[in-house]
Amino acid sequence: MQNIQAGILAEGTKLARYLEFSVNSEADVEAALRALMAEEMNENLVIGIGQSLIDLLGKNIPGLRTMPAKTGSGIDVPSTPTALWCWLRGTDRGEIFHRSRQIENILAPGFVASSVIDSFQYDANRDLSGYEDGTENPEGEEAVQAAVVQNQGEGLDGSSFVAVQQWLHDFDALDAMTTKQKDDAIGRHISDNEEFDEAPASAHVKRSAQESFEPEAFILRRSMPWAEGMDAGLVFVAFGHSFTAFEAIFDRMLGKDDAVVDALFAFTQPVSGAYFWCPPVKAGKLDLSAIGF
Repeated sequence: MQNIQAGILAEGTKLARYLEFSVNSEADVEAALRALMAEEMNENLVIGIGQSLIDLLGKNIPGLRTMPAKTGSGIDVPSTPTALWCWLRGTDRGEIFHRSRQIENILAPGFVASSVIDSFQYDANRDLSGYEDGTENPEGEEAVQAAVVQNQGEGLDGSSFVAVQQWLHDFDALDAMTTKQKDDAIGRHISDNEEFDEAPASAHVKRSAQESFEPEAFILRRSMPWAEGMDAGLVFVAFGHSFTAFEAIFDRMLGKDDAVVDALFAFTQPVSGAYFWCPPVKAGKLDLSAIGF
């Protein structure tokens, strides 16, 4: 689709930076957004807008809401909403750093950066646990169907909704697990990435199998590992034409339907989470007509 932000569908990210912004000066928000609209939207830049910013502007985006905090058996999943999200991609960390400074300057003084996470590709496409990530991602037209709003009218068509969570891994817990225990937790053999039928019901691939939901719950994942000091994990990023599929998968992971909790939680857990609406583009620039610009 010509009006979708190109970075949503682009593959093969080597390095990335995720920035979150909160409102700093309400009087300067409109000018900041207009300045952002002047930026060329290529595959190395994706912008998302949070519910609080939509509320501040007095507008409504059908389907957008604040990510709810959730709980499971011994699990607390936080909601950390913010006004604006920016995903920068590239192959040079220095270039990404300077680009993030440019975005920060464009948005000031209306917005101020509240969170910055640097991420990277590990061993082609693996999570830091060692397992391949995003194995069953939809591709081509199926990716568009899963991730992109369609038939909702100008200003909405070509947009997308994104769920963003930072997961913190417990590597001591991982190190204490045998290869079989880790394979059982994921539901795939780390040696060849093959899914196996005898995995327990708590295996991640069984809890999150997108085709097993009714209706099917396909999302487009663009997750990447992160590390800061000796802490590390995964920035989980999932695009959808709504949040329905993500929420169905996550509720099953928490055991909401059958009390079986995803085995992933034995060694990793989200420490942040937010929803954003990613506007469409028009003539290569951000299209904010749905919110009155």
